[in-house]
This record gives sequence, structure tokens and C-alpha cells, in this order.
Amino acid sequence: MTSKSKEKRPSSLEKEQDAEPEEAQIRFSPEEEANLVAESNASKTEANSLFASSQYEQAISKYDDAVTVCPNYLDYELAVLRSNMAACHLKLSQWKDAISAATSALDGLDRLEKEEALRADEAAQAKAKEEEEVEEEIISAGAGKAATAPPETDGDPAEAARRKRREDVRRIRAKALMRRARARSEEGGWANLAGAEEDYKLLEQMPNLSAADMKVVKTQLRTLPARTKAAQEAETAEMWSKLKDLGNGILKPFGLSTDNFQMVKDEKTGGYSMNFQGNK
Repeated sequence: MTSKSKEKRPSSLEKEQDAEPEEAQIRFSPEEEANLVAESNASKTEANSLFASSQYEQAISKYDDAVTVCPNYLDYELAVLRSNMAACHLKLSQWKDAISAATSALDGLDRLEKEEALRADEAAQAKAKEEEEVEEEIISAGAGKAATAPPETDGDPAEAARRKRREDVRRIRAKALMRRARARSEEGGWANLAGAEEDYKLLEQMPNLSAADMKVVKTQLRTLPARTKAAQEAETAEMWSKLKDLGNGILKPFGLSTDNFQMVKDEKTGGYSMNFQGNK
């Protein structure tokens, strides 16, 4: 995409940042939605080709075009695009951007699964109510014994479609988690490393990982705890050093310093208390 065309409309990320948190989603007609999805898929196909040819920056731009066009209520389609963007950022060692894109993908999948669980629950309740009404009608007519069970079908196309969608969601979730976990591990820092551990723990429980991915997960779960602990200790020490410098600046006019105060750890609770020591 040229710089000129980029100026015509804001990126998908800019749109999300500018949008109100409670903004109602615009629902398109089936025809409009189909046209938008087709346009989004065309950009996605081009982005996939760019990724395959190692043109990652250009691929990100085309994926962004696909996100911008795609209706914002199609969480699965958007999750796929953002997971792919995370893969591009990983190739470019853009760890923060990869974390952001993968997290957006996972958030979308969370919303999708909650909505589908709610719909499934409502459908189950409606079906149970319908069966109760049918049973009451049969019994009241005195035909309970004559009633025959409905014939079993070889398969329900709607249920097959729902099952496939659940499998697709699990597949994209695994990809997004793998990408975010790696990006967090590479970016480093206490919070990111702890987050990577959590991601890999979730991945360890997923039955749809490939053998190669599971090997990576197991390796990371062995090595990350030590890195996380070291990062925690380093950041804690840095924080105390900065607090000490700040405290010395405040206490200096009173002829005191932080050396006059001693932090004592309570081994039972893990908390700290402060003891004052006068000048000697």
C-alpha cells in the first residue's frame, strides 16, 4: 500500500483507540456483510502471499486493511487477522506489537466463546421447554403409550458447523497464545516473563498442539521460572534504589538518610516493617 492510500483512512488500531468503549456495533445486512467480508478476505489473501515471500511490513499493512474493512462484530475473522499480524511482528522482532496483536486476537476469541456459550444455553433452555410442553400434550391426550420417539438422524448440519467452529477457535487460540508467549519471553521484564509462563501453562493443557509446539512449551516452562525470578529481583532492587535516592533527598534537610531506617522482613507473613536507627 502506498503512503497516499494510507492517508485516506485511519488504521484499524487508530479506529479502536478513537472509538468510545460503549459504542454500539453497527450490524450490516447479509448482503453488505458478505461484500465486506469478501473485500477483507481479498486483502487477507494478498497479505498471506506477502508473508510467504518474507515481506512482513507489507503483509502487516494488508492485514490491517483487512481488519479495517471487516465488520467489527466478526470476532473470529478478526482474531485470525490479528494472530497473523502477530506472526509478522515476531518475524520483525517487534515484540511489543506482537504482544498487542496476539492479545487483541485472544480477547476477540474470549468474546466469541462467551456469546456462543450464552446462545447455546438459551437454545438448550428453549428446547427443554418445548419438550416439556410436548410431553404434557401427549399425556393429557392419553396417548403416552402410543407416542413414538422421533427418528434419529445421521447428523445435524448445524451442530457439525458449530463443532467445526469450536475446533477452529481452539486452533487460532493456540496460535495466538504461542505467539504472545514467545513475544513476552523475548521482550523480557518481570511482568512479561510472568505472563509468558501463564500462557505456556495454558498451552500445556491444550490437546490440539503439535508435538513440536508442545516441546517448545515444555522447554519454556522449565527455563522461564528462573528468568522470571531473576527479573523480579533485579526490578525490585532497582525500585528500592530509586526509592532510597528519593528518600535521601527528602531526609537530607533533617540531617537524616535512609540509612537511619532498616526494613525488617517478617518471615511468617512475608511483610516488612521499618525500624528507625538514630545517628551513631
